[in-house]
Amino acid sequence: MTQALPAHAAIVVIGGGIVGCSTAYHLARDHKAEVVLLEQNELTSGSTWHAAGLVGQLRSSASITQLLRYSVDLYGKLEAETGLATGWKMTGCLRLAANPDRMVEYRRLATTARSFGMEMHLITPSEAKAMWPLLEVGDLVGASFLPTDGQASPSDVTRSLAKGARQHGAKIFEGARVTGFAFQGGRIIGVETTHGPIACEAVVNCAGQWARQIGAMAGVSVPLQPMKHQYAITDKIPGLARDLPTLRDPDRRTYFKEEVGGLAFGGYEPNPQAWTSGDVDADFAYRLFDDEFEHFEPHMLNAIARIPALEEAGVRKMMHAPESFTADGNFILGRAPERPNFYVGAGFNAFGIAAGGGAGWALAHWVARGEAPMDLWAVDIRRFGAPHADRQWLRERVVEATAKHYAIAYPNEEYDSGRPLLVSPLYDRLKASAAVFGSKLGWERANWFAPSAAAARDECAMGRQNWFAAVGEEHRAARERVAIFDQSSFAKFDLLGKDAEKLLRFLCAGDVSKPPGRLTYTQMLNSRGGVECDLTVARLGRDHFTLVVGTGFRTHDGAWVRDHIRPRDNVRLVDATERRATLAVMGPRSRQLLGALTAAPLSNAAFPFGHAREIELAGAKLLAMRVTYVGELGWELHMENADAPAVFDALMAEGRPLGAALAGYRAIESLRLEKAYRAWGADVTPNDTPFEAGLGFAVHLKDERAFLGRDALVAARLKPLKKRLANFICDDEAVTLVGRETILRDGEPVGYLTSGGYGHTLRRPLGMGYLRRPAGVGDDWALAGRYELVVAEERKACKMNFAPPYDAAGARVRA
Repeated sequence: MTQALPAHAAIVVIGGGIVGCSTAYHLARDHKAEVVLLEQNELTSGSTWHAAGLVGQLRSSASITQLLRYSVDLYGKLEAETGLATGWKMTGCLRLAANPDRMVEYRRLATTARSFGMEMHLITPSEAKAMWPLLEVGDLVGASFLPTDGQASPSDVTRSLAKGARQHGAKIFEGARVTGFAFQGGRIIGVETTHGPIACEAVVNCAGQWARQIGAMAGVSVPLQPMKHQYAITDKIPGLARDLPTLRDPDRRTYFKEEVGGLAFGGYEPNPQAWTSGDVDADFAYRLFDDEFEHFEPHMLNAIARIPALEEAGVRKMMHAPESFTADGNFILGRAPERPNFYVGAGFNAFGIAAGGGAGWALAHWVARGEAPMDLWAVDIRRFGAPHADRQWLRERVVEATAKHYAIAYPNEEYDSGRPLLVSPLYDRLKASAAVFGSKLGWERANWFAPSAAAARDECAMGRQNWFAAVGEEHRAARERVAIFDQSSFAKFDLLGKDAEKLLRFLCAGDVSKPPGRLTYTQMLNSRGGVECDLTVARLGRDHFTLVVGTGFRTHDGAWVRDHIRPRDNVRLVDATERRATLAVMGPRSRQLLGALTAAPLSNAAFPFGHAREIELAGAKLLAMRVTYVGELGWELHMENADAPAVFDALMAEGRPLGAALAGYRAIESLRLEKAYRAWGADVTPNDTPFEAGLGFAVHLKDERAFLGRDALVAARLKPLKKRLANFICDDEAVTLVGRETILRDGEPVGYLTSGGYGHTLRRPLGMGYLRRPAGVGDDWALAGRYELVVAEERKACKMNFAPPYDAAGARVRA
């Protein structure tokens, strides 16, 4: 510290690693913000300085891929702006495949790359050796090459960003440690430091492995676990070219990059080592752990097997240091749900250098504008919940996630650690019925039901998996008879108070001002008209609404509503998720089944679609909602947890003569795809307006009500839609669709699938995806085309339509 801290800054950024410096740079450059960056030690002294510096771009999310591509573009031109080199080299990245499933993964990734506008080549082992002459390729079945990937010098990039931030007016202070925060009405109004306080309007926590404890000071959960990571740097190796692509050998769990004529190499072992679950010492700067050669030995042996020249190379240096990881392998970005002006950029899972430029750009926009610039759900801090605040649970899950860092990405694979955690009151009954559970935000949910307890397990595969036939039977039960789904993990909120309707009229694009007993399917939008929440609103009284949202969106949707409650509003949002169980009874015989257990009238006239009633069933008082996500006549039954077992038992006993069957979430996925019901986070995101997503029917623009996003929707109606969500059915019954397959119209790419699966009624693979055309996607143009899907690099003929493939008129839902 050579100068005093200012008394005030509009925005305080905490942490002088690559993400903190990138955020300060973009805040100053793009938003002309008054920014102060605080670093407790020296810039890059946390985990940035020892990062390997590999820069890859392709991810399963289009938005995250876009951020990583932004990083590459920024690093390529930053030196011209600041005069400081970044060490960026666009060498490309070579990925090796030593088994057939890995090669299927690469074929799918190559399709995804092209869907996202990237170049990726599939090559032979001999072509891989021609690019990397020192490779041993005898065991390979193929490889992939991304020409625009590369490597950078982490410290050089960071210092260049820091200089750029200063040039645009940001102030950076090293040796200034944050010790606490000042609060007022739930907001942070100042940052306490070892050199005095700074008043501020917003705080951005980019503190790396210290981000968790900085968050704790602010009352914010930042679910990170530091993991130990080792890599070696060799002496110069004869014959090693300086322009080699970075190399990843996931089947041997290793990576390589050229480093001053030698190699830097390391990997992700199946038994990774977690570091502390407690706080990290503030003085842990430029420090390494002692070498653990025994733990590193498998990487050494795998590296030598792949590059035999390493056997004669000397090891110049071992790097053994911590890196913060998250529970799902994606980083953390965005506004914390606990504090309206506290933002986080942390947990980069060893690809902070690749993400740093784009993550800083996105986070700066989020802070300056109050909302994300694009769909960032994959990295949004609000994807986490209470389980992630449990340090022991988090440690176990992060260890598993890190061990899978280089594992083959099989579709629908579940994590095993930290389970079971949250269970419905029917968990034991479902388990006794051979349920195979998945986990969502800590909840155990029945994915499917096996024919026996001995068969109750997932067997991963790249094609159809072992549950395909069982899910088909559950699907048919819902279509032909009646199926019972335990959906107790649904997030459920009560919105109470005399201003509840006023708040919802501002937040919802649909009209919620209906009388008690009515349901509204609606969306909540951002200022761009993009869909932030997709939910059902039940009006139960003049000042009482219940909001039902998907399991995984509990934190996100609850925070979105709370963020828009003003101090003067007479309204309370109460989370009732864990107090109430939910059973969905769906199928053409659902009315017959429920009618045998309740005296309440269930006819169309007495209980129409889109209504809610309190009824008594099997001796329990519960809320029945006539709504569906599977496209059949049915009801959701919401009840107190204590009543759920008796209601479930009565439904099962009365349902046996009717052919009732238990069904799980994989059947729901098949059923909803046939009906083209959208899934938020996949088919509908903050990037998509209701009109683009085919949800215009849920938007109410007939009056002058000023709801969030209305202006953007009104403006959008005056222009052609440049993208529209459509449905696709493959002609080839054997194809496996998983999403992100490229859509071809008359041989030209026009989009990609957002969801993919199999419809057991239609007996065809099917999916949804956006058709994109700058001149507009009109019916005449769209319906006149000949369509194909690129599935793992193979073209498959398909049919396209905007109407649902099954029961387009909705007659069965209103039967």
